Amino acid sequence: MKKTKTIKKRYEFKNLFLKGKFYYSEYINMYIKKNNKEYNKLAIAVSKKQGKAVIRNHFKRLIRENYKNLEYNLDTGYSILFIINKKKINETKNISFYDIKKNMVYLFKKSGILNEKVNY
Repeated sequence: MKKTKTIKKRYEFKNLFLKGKFYYSEYINMYIKKNNKEYNKLAIAVSKKQGKAVIRNHFKRLIRENYKNLEYNLDTGYSILFIINKKKINETKNISFYDIKKNMVYLFKKSGILNEKVNY
């Protein structure tokens, strides 16, 4: 299993927000941009309005694990940023692993970087 590269620098986040393409689903929003590298870079942002640290870290773990499961079916060379949808704050506290997976598959299909058909 390969280690997922992450985005950590402020200028990389800013570049994704300004120049990245935006996609949205029921629970997750996604910014995506080509990075001209042979690997994908992942970033996850969860607002403090979503809840306390335990809840925010739970969202991050769910997104990270789903990404690891789907990573081999994605095209390479992209920077990807996931954000929990702020409009669904009350509903996201009860979100499940499979709801996140369904939303991520939908976003990857919509953006055109999903290679194979994935069952969820």
